[in-house]
Amino acid sequence: MLNGHTTFITGAGSGLGAALAQRFVNEGSNVAIVDVDLDRARETASALDPDKVLPLAADVRQTIDLHNAVDKVIEKFGGLNTVIPNAGIWDYNRSVSRLSGDELSEIFDEVMAVNAKGYLLTVEATWRQLVETHGSIIMTLSNSAFYSAGGGPVYTASKFASRGLMLQFAYELAPKVRVNAVAVGGMSTNLSGPSSAGLDDRKIADTFAKREAGGNPYIPLHDISLDPATFTGPYVLLASQKEAGNITGTIINADGGISARGFAKIAGGDDL
Repeated sequence: MLNGHTTFITGAGSGLGAALAQRFVNEGSNVAIVDVDLDRARETASALDPDKVLPLAADVRQTIDLHNAVDKVIEKFGGLNTVIPNAGIWDYNRSVSRLSGDELSEIFDEVMAVNAKGYLLTVEATWRQLVETHGSIIMTLSNSAFYSAGGGPVYTASKFASRGLMLQFAYELAPKVRVNAVAVGGMSTNLSGPSSAGLDDRKIADTFAKREAGGNPYIPLHDISLDPATFTGPYVLLASQKEAGNITGTIINADGGISARGFAKIAGGDDL
C-alpha cells in the first residue's frame, strides 16, 4: 500500500511508535525511527529490514535535533511523505487536589513541552518536505483529547492542545498537506511519566498489569487489546493518498467505544 513511501515517526523506539515502525515497513514504507534514546531506536530498527529503516536520536523539544534528523532522512531516502508526531509522556492521573502549585507547575512545563511543543516543533521541521510530496501528518492523540479520566489535568490539557494543533495545521497546510489524528485508548507500553514528578522510571504497562482479569470493565469493548500493534491500522489508512486522499482535519477514535458510555466509574470527587 505504501511502496516508495517514507515515514517519520517520533517516539518510535518503543511502544506504539515501534509498532507503527514495524507496520509501516510491512506496508512497504521506508521509516525514520526517531527517539530520544538512540540505542532504543537502533533496537527497534534491528528487527526490521535494514534497507528500509533509519534509527535517529532527537529530543522533540529541541528544534535543532529535529531538523538534523530530517536532513538525514532526506539524504538516505530522498524525500518524506508522512510524519507521525507520537512521542509523549503521561502524568499518571496526578490530580489537582493532590499536588501543590509548585508541583503542578513543574509537571505542566515538562508534559506540555513533550506532548504539545514536541508536536509543534516536529511539524515545523517537516512541513516543507511534505508540501513537496503532497504528504500527510498523523498525530497520536488519546481518549484524553475528548474525555476526562484518561489522565490528570495536565495530560488532558496537553492532548486537548494537540487536538487544536491538528486542526490548525490542517487549515494552514491545506491543500498540499493532509493533517489528521488517531485518538488511541490505553495500551500496554513503557510510556513513562515526567521526571519532575519522579515518574520517569514508571511504565504504564505496570498499571495495566494490575487490571483485573476480563479486560477493562469501564468501556463498552471490555476486551479491547492492549497490544500497540492493534492500534496501527488507522494510521496506515490515513497515510494512504489512495484510501484517504479526501480526509483532513479528522480524528479517528480507537478507544474501545468510550463515546458510547464514557468511563463508567466513580469519579475522584464522589463521596463514595
